[in-house]
Amino acid sequence: MTGVVVSGKKTVMTDPVLVEVLRGAVVESEHRVALAVVDADGGSVLTRGDVERPIFPRSAVKAFQALPLFETGAADRFGLTPAEIALAVASHSGEPEHAETARGILAKAGREPDCLECGAHWPMGDAAARELAGRGGKPTALHNNCSGKHAAFVCVACAMETDPRGYVKPDHPVQREVTAALESMTGTKLGPELRGTDGCSIPTFAMPLKAIAAGFARFGTGRGLGPERAKAAGRIRAAAAAHPFMVAGTQRFDTELMGALGMRAFVKTGAEGVYCAALPEAGLGVAIKCDDGAGRAAEAVMAAVIRRFLDLSDAEAATVDRLRDKVLKNWNGIEVGRVRAVGLEG
Repeated sequence: MTGVVVSGKKTVMTDPVLVEVLRGAVVESEHRVALAVVDADGGSVLTRGDVERPIFPRSAVKAFQALPLFETGAADRFGLTPAEIALAVASHSGEPEHAETARGILAKAGREPDCLECGAHWPMGDAAARELAGRGGKPTALHNNCSGKHAAFVCVACAMETDPRGYVKPDHPVQREVTAALESMTGTKLGPELRGTDGCSIPTFAMPLKAIAAGFARFGTGRGLGPERAKAAGRIRAAAAAHPFMVAGTQRFDTELMGALGMRAFVKTGAEGVYCAALPEAGLGVAIKCDDGAGRAAEAVMAAVIRRFLDLSDAEAATVDRLRDKVLKNWNGIEVGRVRAVGLEG
């Protein structure tokens, strides 16, 4: 349930139920979701719920935050590979390949991991966390799911010939470039009143769901972008399609979906039930926000939207349908229920 102020009075709006969780044949839980599917001109193609309310997209807009990596010349100056570019837009599971790739990005800029300002946490991937703990290791900033993005920020600072220290602060030249890219892509003026602090310590801004979706439509089509930015967006999408493991990790939604669809879809998770996508051949951008912050619901809705707007092969459809209508099993491997998207059929 969302609240907006209209003429001094708070009007309550209720986003619709777009995901049901079944145990057996009975609905056990429901998730309310706002959804915007928009074209590159900002025209609404499909909306559900309040798409004008500002929300924090969090990590879902890492691809926009990575644009300065190209526009400052950092990606080419330091010779970043497609796998490293994919990690720059990742919310990764902290598996060994993720951590070592982040280390490699920093090394190309002549920097060490201790310059990362994202903080350390245990790998998000259970297997990776158990492996690290089992050998007596401790998490470092390289295991942070945002370490690729932060390594890219360090590269941007070095390419700008400015001190990377403090690159997470709003007034640092790197974050000024990042904020300008976000404003340009979404068409939203991002002032201090809309600013919060993300889990990895960089600024995060609240913006309307519809504006975020329009930004992803532009990101996927290049429409409304200058030639250099359109080229940068294409390189990011190509890198993610070629290296979907780097964007997330083992058995993660982003990795499985982009592994199946390749360049047909760029998808990216954000915290608190946010998901965004660019569907280039359909000319559409997608932005999803679950009211209760449930990632499982956002995944189901994203899969349902892709099923509706893309003409899929049998193999592609099998992957998307499995993610749209996900089987739940208990600890004995017995099927006990499902998480399914509802109300989005064409």
